[in-house]
Amino acid sequence: MLFSLIETRRSNRSRKADAIPAGFGRHIFHVFAVHAGFTLIELLLVIGIIAILASVVIVAINPTRQLAGSRNAQRQSNIHAIINGVYQYAIDKSGIPSTITTTVTPICKTGVYMPACVSLGVLSGTYLVSIPTDPQQLSSSGFTGYLISKDTTTSRVTVSAHRAENGITISVSR
Repeated sequence: MLFSLIETRRSNRSRKADAIPAGFGRHIFHVFAVHAGFTLIELLLVIGIIAILASVVIVAINPTRQLAGSRNAQRQSNIHAIINGVYQYAIDKSGIPSTITTTVTPICKTGVYMPACVSLGVLSGTYLVSIPTDPQQLSSSGFTGYLISKDTTTSRVTVSAHRAENGITISVSR
């Protein structure tokens, strides 16, 4: 009986051994295992495609032109605020500020009084919180970056932004 039990175990082992060919063991699973990941060529192709798409988008958006356009919009808003302040003053005082002359002259910043520029300090506080400055005007400068003049024949006041970008002329006359 003991002999038949040993014989049965040997025969079971031999059947399992026949199922896996000789020389194969656990390492067979490492040889045929699926490895997840990307090859170097695949990674380089994806990076190249992303770079091409990014360059096309940057050229299409053109951030320099977009920023210049937004600065021009700010200039347009600023000169409208200045001319509105001048005419609100003119309505209240029955005339435009005496500092505005017929020659095209830069406008001084609020609180700055220089002979080279027109002071519109009479507008500050009541008609304007402060005189607006050009988006690219240096803060250390006493100028706003805007020009003002009046026409003697029509009595029209013109405010212009001489630093307008993208070849645009920004000027308002009333």
